[in-house]
Amino acid sequence: MMNNLAKLRPDSFERHRISSHDKTGGNLDWKTIPPITSLDIADFRGFGCIKHIWCTIKCKSKHYLRNTIIYMYWDGENEASVQVPIGDFFGMGHGESKNFVSEPLQMSPRKGKGFNCWFPMPFSDRFKISISNLNDKDVHIYYYVDFETYPKWYYPYHTEYGRFHAQFRRENPTKKPFVLKKLNRFRHPFRYLRGGKNKHPFSLNYVILQAVGKGHFVGCHIDIDNYKFFPFFNWFGEGDDMFFIDSKPDLMGTGTEDYFNMAFCPRKEYSAPYHGCIKKGKFNWRGKTTYYRYHIKDPIYFNYNILVTMEHGHNNRRIDDWSSTAYWYQKEPHARFPTLPNKEGRRPRNRIKKKLRNILISGGLILGIILLLL
Repeated sequence: MMNNLAKLRPDSFERHRISSHDKTGGNLDWKTIPPITSLDIADFRGFGCIKHIWCTIKCKSKHYLRNTIIYMYWDGENEASVQVPIGDFFGMGHGESKNFVSEPLQMSPRKGKGFNCWFPMPFSDRFKISISNLNDKDVHIYYYVDFETYPKWYYPYHTEYGRFHAQFRRENPTKKPFVLKKLNRFRHPFRYLRGGKNKHPFSLNYVILQAVGKGHFVGCHIDIDNYKFFPFFNWFGEGDDMFFIDSKPDLMGTGTEDYFNMAFCPRKEYSAPYHGCIKKGKFNWRGKTTYYRYHIKDPIYFNYNILVTMEHGHNNRRIDDWSSTAYWYQKEPHARFPTLPNKEGRRPRNRIKKKLRNILISGGLILGIILLLL
């Protein structure tokens, strides 16, 4: 990118911004969205590309980052191409914010409440960004939407550039097979994922993305809540990533942390441009973890369809709370998104009520081991 930074652009290139600034000249630089209402924060007709989005939010509701939804529409479409809780859209799940740095997404101080997105988002006729407040309190949002416009002859966005998409999913809890037999894991996995008579643990893989059309997958983050108490090795990983491209099992991985470019059950927080661990969980991998992997240098192309999945534990043996946000570009129209989980389905797990129970269980186990050794 920096190699072309000094290149002068044609006179027809123009920089624009839509923001929440106070048009009266005062300092009330936010927009207020009452409960159970929506606000179009940006609606522009023209030809160009969004280059950067920044926002920060104030809301007194507890899980406002999961109950404030961002929608994006390209070129007058009726079905949103982006439909994600706003915290998850900017790279962090669990209804939390935290300082981290990647190339396409960043959360900045204070306490990660400055949200930044650098994914380019081309449009050829119009774009609209809408924020829906599903909280029981007002949402106060400050924002910038920075974009460029071009003459139509300069950038052939109609045919050569896909439209940006993002999708949120959650499975709480993940589904575990009742019977596990010795398996040949590379035998027709796509057929098993579709289910049918030959029901197989592959059919229970966690689905990160299922899309139809031509495009390329550019990454995801996965947010895992390891909420089951287990006193010994409680690692939630060893689930293989499996990509099915144009109905073929093309990319088969070797384990959860391997897909996220880490190794050996990581226990440290780490941020790199294209992969990292924003939240590492607690002792024995218990609690909430967030991993990300962005395919900026190595996008995964598909011509007709793509199915991105991951086992939750080896052969889907684990029962945990998984959620994810997938990012991709594709030619419109796109397939209809799955229904966004309701308020209860989006709410992160609350551990406060379980702490005493876990302490008692731990104490009982330790006491039992001591008695056995005596």
